[in-house]
Parts: sequence; C-alpha cells; structure tokens
Amino acid sequence: MTTILVTGGTGTLGRLVAERLRADGHEVRVLSRHTQPYAVDLREGGAALDAAVAGVETIVHCATSPKGDEQAAANLVRAARGAGVRHLVYISIVGVDRVPFPYYKSKLAVERLVEESGLDWTVLRATQFHDLLVMLLQGLSRLPVLFLPAGVRDQPVEVAEVADRLAGLAAGAPAGRVEDMGGPEVRTLESLARAYLKATGRRRAVVNVPLWGAAYRGFRGGGHLTPQRATGTGTFEEYLARRYGGGRAAGGPGRDRRGRPTTAVRAAPPG
Repeated sequence: MTTILVTGGTGTLGRLVAERLRADGHEVRVLSRHTQPYAVDLREGGAALDAAVAGVETIVHCATSPKGDEQAAANLVRAARGAGVRHLVYISIVGVDRVPFPYYKSKLAVERLVEESGLDWTVLRATQFHDLLVMLLQGLSRLPVLFLPAGVRDQPVEVAEVADRLAGLAAGAPAGRVEDMGGPEVRTLESLARAYLKATGRRRAVVNVPLWGAAYRGFRGGGHLTPQRATGTGTFEEYLARRYGGGRAAGGPGRDRRGRPTTAVRAAPPG
C-alpha cells in the first residue's frame, strides 16, 4: 500500500490518523519532534526532514504550534517537492478566513503555502475538537467564577471522526479544498460550560462577559461555525461521559474514542 508520513503523529489528531492508516494497511511514518526514527523539528527542517520524506507518496500534515507554523510548512513543502511527494493533505480550521484571530491567520497562511506548493493537495477544515474545548474549560474553571465571552457559540466535533475523514482523504486522490467538517450541534459556550461542570462535579458561577476586538466580533458572529456541514455525530455530552465516567453510572460500559466498549474505570476526582 501507500507510504504515508503523518506530521504531528503523536498528537491528539495525528496519533489517531496514523492508527487508522495502519489499520487500513498503509506503511506509516510518524514524524514528531521527539519520536524516533523521524524526530524532526519542522521549524528547523534540514537533513533529518529530507530523510523522513524520502520515498513517501503522501504526507498528512497535522503538526501545529502557536508559533512557527508557516516556517514549518515552508520547510515541509520544500522537502516534499525534493522527494517527489505526490499528495499533501493539510488539516485546517473552519473560519480561518473569517475570524481575524492570530492563530487562524497563521493557519490560513499555511493553506496558501499548500495551495501554491506545486504539489497535488487536499485541505480539510474542521471545527474545534471536544478535547480542546475541555482544555479551555479546565483553565477557566480554576477560578471560583467561570467567565465566558458573551454571545459566542461553538460546534465541537469528535477528533476520532475527523481522523477517520482525514485518513480517508489521504488514501484517496488529491481533492483540493474539500467540504468543511463540523460537530453535530451548534451550542452556546454557556451550555457547553454547564455540561462540563456537571460532568466533572464542579460548582462554579457562570458569567458571560462582553469583550472587544475584531477576533471577538468574528467569533461572536459565528465565523468559526459550519452549521450546514454538521457531519459529525458524537456530541459533547457523549464525550464527557466517556472521559469522566458519567455515562457509566447507569450501568452501561464506557466507550473509547472510536465508540468501542471499554472496561469501566472510576473517574479521577475533579480538580
């Protein structure tokens, strides 16, 4: 089968993409900064990156960081061209062209690099993963009052479903910009925060605070949402039940990221 390189292959998304591709019979190389034999910092590039892409037919670019994404992508494109890679697949975010948030601007710039790379390419944009939303709410709930940006909604999606879609695209022909992928529900941040607090047993007052700036206006206007492409099926409550054990209290088995039954394990006490 195809030899495929997954950048960021030990991360939340990349690990699942690599697992899916291996299960489908592909030869998969995992590239990350600290994992041998393809331990590469994409922002530096060099001979190690050239070795990682040598003989690869398809690259799935999942690696990302708060800073340096454009340089990393430029290095990856340069190496891919030199190695004769036939297909470059990139995971982006819904709304990168509508919400002037610095990280989104960087993701949009990487999209442009991919499109202008001279390689055949596919770009998928997805909404925020459940995991990211929980990480945000964990941080916000450290205070006695949970402050939220007023009027903002979200459409979280199950990362395993995005991984399945991305793996399918990597195994197929280059398709350019494909249809966005969003979670099954557009929800207010307040409703999502209250679901999180209930699942974790935390008690916090929830206060919606108006903010300012172009990025806030973009999020409040729903630029990061894709209600017409609500193709994901896993809900936030289902994710919370798996992660924190709420779904097992009724006697049913827990589920892993792919929805398979797991052994019930008592959830750790909430922080």
